[in-house]
Amino acid sequence: MHGGVVPDDKTGAILTPVYMSTTFVQESVDKYLDKGFSYSRTNNPTVKMLEEKVAKIENGYDAICVSTGMAATASCINAFMNTGDHCVITNCSYGGTNRICREQFVPLGMEFSFVDFTDPKTVEAAIQPNTKLIFSESPTNPTLTLADLDAISEIAQRHGILHVCDSTFATPYVCRPLDHGCDLTIQSLTKYYDGLNIGTGGALVAKTPELYERIKLIQNMHGNIMSPMTAFLMLQTMKTMGLRIRQQSASAMKIGTFLESHPKVSKVVYPGLASHPQKELADRQHRDNLHGGMLWFDVIGDPIKLMDSIKRPWTLCENLGATESIITACAVMTHANMLREDRLKVGITDGFIRISVGIEDPDDLIRGLDDALNQL
Repeated sequence: MHGGVVPDDKTGAILTPVYMSTTFVQESVDKYLDKGFSYSRTNNPTVKMLEEKVAKIENGYDAICVSTGMAATASCINAFMNTGDHCVITNCSYGGTNRICREQFVPLGMEFSFVDFTDPKTVEAAIQPNTKLIFSESPTNPTLTLADLDAISEIAQRHGILHVCDSTFATPYVCRPLDHGCDLTIQSLTKYYDGLNIGTGGALVAKTPELYERIKLIQNMHGNIMSPMTAFLMLQTMKTMGLRIRQQSASAMKIGTFLESHPKVSKVVYPGLASHPQKELADRQHRDNLHGGMLWFDVIGDPIKLMDSIKRPWTLCENLGATESIITACAVMTHANMLREDRLKVGITDGFIRISVGIEDPDDLIRGLDDALNQL
């Protein structure tokens, strides 16, 4: 609620003002930047407040807030990899991450090994002499597999390699990667931080001043910034993130339990369920017995028919982590850009249904799912 935020000096306003200003007047050349701001591409007071708040809640040194989660991912790779460098990355990363590695960074001469991160030994075996970055995602989007962040961070440190984790699905309320030895954390602020389907944003959080200086330089050179109005809104929406995630986690558990017993469902995956293959790791790595609002199931029947027939309170769209409950057929929506063979290898079948549980009454959500599934 209050971390990093102070009332306005002049007025006492409890909310950080929106500083819609391109440039900032300097008192003199000698006192240039004494107030910390000169041009909003480099720093803006509203955006800086959000960056400080995100860094504090993630237990980091500082952060950059950018336009989207993908912008944060691109900033990370641009900051720490060059032509000829190699990255070990999870084989089930978010579809946009997979695509930018294959279609932009590989043609620039970078190398990526997409491997199974459920076994740290597999990650270590993929390390090459030119490896500069280990890129984990936990839980993964959309398969909800976990990476043992402590074990992988130990491997990274032993080899002198940076370890970054995309923790969008978990949020700091479920898991803080920097607490588990990671050097950097990626968040799509569009998701649970915003949580209200209002704005898009991303954050890259650094553990040390040296890492922060590097990512800040990259951000400034690329001009990859967040608007002050978006930052202001996210400063407000993230105040309720903990409340939302607790409700979403409890509802997801209830819905997952229901789906496991439904005859039109062949498989359900949620880190809170006893059936999750990494339940021990989930209990050890996730905080306060919270496992988030994301789960998936494999439907017996036509997934498109399910998408077209499901009613409110479910919403058919591509976002996640919001107050509204969202249902997505990943094979034809969020992960349609993946090669089908790559998609199937990591378990994203044609009948793979991802759901993002919102804050509606879980009994209403279960009733909506039951009605749609029974029509298949």
